[in-house]
Amino acid sequence: MHRMSPTPRRLPLRLAAFGALALAGLLAPGQAQADSIDGNWCHQTTSRRLQITGAVIVTPAGTRAEGDYGRHDFSYVVPARDPGAGGKIDMQLMGENLIRVTLPGGGTEMWDRCGPAVS
Repeated sequence: MHRMSPTPRRLPLRLAAFGALALAGLLAPGQAQADSIDGNWCHQTTSRRLQITGAVIVTPAGTRAEGDYGRHDFSYVVPARDPGAGGKIDMQLMGENLIRVTLPGGGTEMWDRCGPAVS
């Protein structure tokens, strides 16, 4: 039995479909947001954690709040029941796995991307 090769008109469509599937295979879960500030973050020297999902943050104290979201930056006013209430915190993505956090007094901290919290 002789199998015919794809017609020249169908070949670009098949190549495009193959390319899309190959690209989808390269983007494993978690990597799709690697170039954004969204995700779970851990302080480099303490056990503090925070999570950013769009304009929503779960602060290191565990409080859910809204802030100003940019793909590579985030800022928020510390909620009333958290330490440092009323101060503004700014965050800047420094690479796929690192953010610089600027505290209300002007000091800075570096935080690393980490996995979801385990309860």
